[in-house]
Amino acid sequence: MVAYDITDDARRERVAAALQDYGVRVQKSIFECSITAAERRVMVGAVRSRIDPAVDSVLVYGVCTRCLRRVLRLGPPPPDPGAQFRLL
Repeated sequence: MVAYDITDDARRERVAAALQDYGVRVQKSIFECSITAAERRVMVGAVRSRIDPAVDSVLVYGVCTRCLRRVLRLGPPPPDPGAQFRLL
């Protein structure tokens, strides 16, 4: 899971565009990503190169398989109904 708070519109759009290659946007500033460790390293590099670390905040959470089974969604499914976490 990736959550971010980015102050600049252009930087925020660039980060969101990069994250779309790795996951599904489930909230305005939250993406759910089902990726390998190698893909995570590449994704983090892509995000790192698009932010200003002095003012922007990006949180990348690893979610274990057991925890994924306990996710509770209230409200409609993500924009892409087929886009759920893939259990690795």
